[in-house]
Amino acid sequence: MFPGLVYRLKEPKTATLVFSSGKMVCTGGKSEQQAKQVLMKVVDDLRKKGIVTIKEPDIEIQNIVASGVLGGTVDLDKAVYSLEKAMYEPEQFPGLIHRMSEPKVVILLFSTGKFVCVGAKKEEEIPHAISKLQKTLEEKGLINYQQESLSH
Repeated sequence: MFPGLVYRLKEPKTATLVFSSGKMVCTGGKSEQQAKQVLMKVVDDLRKKGIVTIKEPDIEIQNIVASGVLGGTVDLDKAVYSLEKAMYEPEQFPGLIHRMSEPKVVILLFSTGKFVCVGAKKEEEIPHAISKLQKTLEEKGLINYQQESLSH
C-alpha cells in the first residue's frame, strides 16, 4: 500500500506525490518553472479543500532527469577506460554508467548515442554535462558520427 496521495494533472501531464509529512514529489514537469507551477497549483487546490494550511511551500529541486541523443554511435568497450568513474557491464545492463564529478550528475550512455542524465539540481547542469561528455568522447575518438548508407 502506498503511504501517500497521487495527485495527477492532465495539463501539464504531471503526477505529484503528497505525503502526510508535508513533503511532495512532482514528476513529469518539463522544466524547473513548470514543476514549481504544478506544486503551487497542487498546494492551492489542497488549501481550497481545507487539507493544507501552509501559505508558501518551500520548493527545492533535488533531481532533474533528462534524455537525448548525441548524434553518433559510441564505443562503450573503450569509453569505460577513458571516462573517470565509469562502469560498463553489458551482461548486467546495456549502458555505460558514468558518474561525473563536475557537474555532479550520473549519465547512462548507450552505444546508439542515446543518454539519460540524472541527478542535476539545476537545468543548466544538463547541457554542461552533455557538452563535456561529448567533447571527451570526440577527443578520444570514441564517437562515430558517420551514418552508414543503406543500399538495396
